[in-house]
Amino acid sequence: MRQSYGGNWTELKLGCLKKYLDAYMKIVYGKGFRVAYIDAFAGTGYREIIDEESGKLLFPELEESDSKSFKEGSIQKALAVIPPFDRYVFIEKSSKKCKELQKVVERYPDVKERVVIKNADANNYLEGICSFNWAKHRAVLFLDPFGMQVKWNTIKCIADTRAIDMWLLFPLGIGVSRLLKKNGEIKEIFRDKLDDIFGTKAWLKDFYKITVEETLFGLSEYTKKTADFDKIAKFFNVRLESIFSQVAKNPAKLLNSKNVPLFLLCFAAGNPKGAATAVRIAEDILKRI
Repeated sequence: MRQSYGGNWTELKLGCLKKYLDAYMKIVYGKGFRVAYIDAFAGTGYREIIDEESGKLLFPELEESDSKSFKEGSIQKALAVIPPFDRYVFIEKSSKKCKELQKVVERYPDVKERVVIKNADANNYLEGICSFNWAKHRAVLFLDPFGMQVKWNTIKCIADTRAIDMWLLFPLGIGVSRLLKKNGEIKEIFRDKLDDIFGTKAWLKDFYKITVEETLFGLSEYTKKTADFDKIAKFFNVRLESIFSQVAKNPAKLLNSKNVPLFLLCFAAGNPKGAATAVRIAEDILKRI
């Protein structure tokens, strides 16, 4: 898994997104499809990332200005793509942030009429639109949660459309790794969260090893964590491969300024006919960061 150092993770993600959107629209434009760009969690700042166990801010060193510039940057990059998308869908649960998003959209008068801002839960809304008939539609989805909010069921619905290419920030360090206790003693509520994000209970067997040792007092059994960041990343990418047409083999680990892994930037292609080309483009972009 590629790894990006130095705390410039927001810029790296923006760069990947912009390069892919430019290439994507050059390929699909004029092919007879209605094409959308979908940005989930579109107004949420990274300074709001909450530790799943303590309930406190997980990375207070992330400045609000950096967070805001990135979140605005993601939709700005999409709105500036030429040729433009037929539809832009920005999903945000906070009504206050929806109003902020509208202000950003107003800066792009040529395409603002194509924009839909949905004040909704991302999981629920995505599952709803994925149930539509996608035969004559295509989309690029930027799925950018601020924690472990995205459920596997939602990702499965996206894959089932066979029409959506997905860029996903998997919460490698900000969520999953922190819940995987060294001794395997994970609270039930957090086991459920891990089940939801992986869509399986198989992670437990893959990430832990039960060892039996003989002691002076007889046999003793203990559980030991065997999963590091690379193993967790590989497990999740293989899960994506089980439902999408094709998946980029080189997802990138994105680190903060203290070289702490935050996210795994993954790419999955939806449509079988275009998957090989889409993945080739994405892998080339990912290997350059």
